[in-house]
Amino acid sequence: MSLLKVEKLGKSYNADAKVLNDVSFEVEAGEFVSIIGPSGAGKSTLLRCINRMVEIDEGKVIFDGNDVGSLNKKELRKMRTNIGMIFQHYNLVPRLSVIENVLHGRFGYKTTVQGILGKFTEDEKEQAFYLLKKLGIEEHAYKRCDQLSGGQQQRVGIARSLIQEPKIVLCDEPIASLDPNASKVIMDYLKSITMELNITCIVNLHQVEIARSYSDRIIGLSKGGIVFDGPSYRLSTDSTDLIYGTKTVEKRQLVTV
Repeated sequence: MSLLKVEKLGKSYNADAKVLNDVSFEVEAGEFVSIIGPSGAGKSTLLRCINRMVEIDEGKVIFDGNDVGSLNKKELRKMRTNIGMIFQHYNLVPRLSVIENVLHGRFGYKTTVQGILGKFTEDEKEQAFYLLKKLGIEEHAYKRCDQLSGGQQQRVGIARSLIQEPKIVLCDEPIASLDPNASKVIMDYLKSITMELNITCIVNLHQVEIARSYSDRIIGLSKGGIVFDGPSYRLSTDSTDLIYGTKTVEKRQLVTV
């Protein structure tokens, strides 16, 4: 059984247009999938529907055997411990230290009181330092996050996500705010660590060549629908023309290879 199954997903923010329309795909455990498409194609909304940061209007998202749309508040909180999230603008607490921000990834396993008091076990602290070391920023553990570069802050975000021990990590434009060198570092870490820990990764990207280089599979979105779904090496110029609308296409069609 697939780890993630999206069935005929639809989402609208107003009555005028659908952001997502009839989106269906499955993702297996351990896959590294990139979602590409122009701005406004629905990439971010798709990720937010998977972990129900936004409510689903039509269709279903089945994650790890659970219908995400039908979960109550308690069940949703439990499910989200298995879904890591990495954001374009890091979503860190700037005034707190690196290690404190990483440990925030364990909040889903804590009671409200434990979270407020910052009650973390020695094992959790050891795991946080292990991840920081894996990501090459262990020496910054006690610095405030606002003292770090953008690339370093994104590595903190990755560590915070991984300390959840998730089954899947959703990355929403994780390198959009970074220069090319920092972008390569982040993608190298994402690829190597998720492979090593056998964590499924879905990453939204604007950069087609980076998607080709790092992904097992690419999903191309255009105007809220899937127009390409296949191995990264099969993404052709015709496919990118269809995704980004760089040539006139009389009829949009799904490209599967």
